[in-house]
Amino acid sequence: MSWGIVAVAGASLVGGIYSANKQGKAAEQAAGIQSEASLAGIEQQNKQFEAIQKLLSPYVEGGYKGQAGQLDLLGLNGAAPQQSAIDAIKASPQFSSLLKQGEESILSNASATGGLRGGNTQAALAQFSPQLLSQLIDQQYGRLGGMASIGQNAAAGVGNAGITTGNNISTLLQQQGSALAGGALAQGKAQAGYAGAITGAIGTYFGLGGKF
Repeated sequence: MSWGIVAVAGASLVGGIYSANKQGKAAEQAAGIQSEASLAGIEQQNKQFEAIQKLLSPYVEGGYKGQAGQLDLLGLNGAAPQQSAIDAIKASPQFSSLLKQGEESILSNASATGGLRGGNTQAALAQFSPQLLSQLIDQQYGRLGGMASIGQNAAAGVGNAGITTGNNISTLLQQQGSALAGGALAQGKAQAGYAGAITGAIGTYFGLGGKF
């Protein structure tokens, strides 16, 4: 047996195994890095979505209250909530202040024209309060509608953010899967490289005239 032939074949075997081992480890490391990057991206996407939810939550909640207030004023939540909503407007400082100013204005005009005790003055005073209340109810309904609209837009913003986050996470999961699959395939190639290194070494041994 020629030890030179054995040495050449052995070197071929060692070199092949070393190369396959390095390729396998490199592929495993690369797959791990890509997988960790995908996980970090998913975590960041979730954090951003939670931040958006927290930011828009007060507007969404205000929208719910605005819509509920409108339903109360319309009587769609029942007679008792409707009466409570109207009573709250009548008991408000705004109603009291405007009512006082309006009645004083009517009486002042009547005094200036000499009709302080006339029927028209009494009719104007009687009509002013319900007209004012009706006006304030309409104003309140419109303001509540503005709140409901803001809440609707905020809810839509959260929904759109959720869709975007879901799509981004799906993409990152696909990337993670591709990285892991690529790593597994590279490991398979490395295993095949071990067998190739052995086969190549045997071929080298016999090719140089080696014998068992």
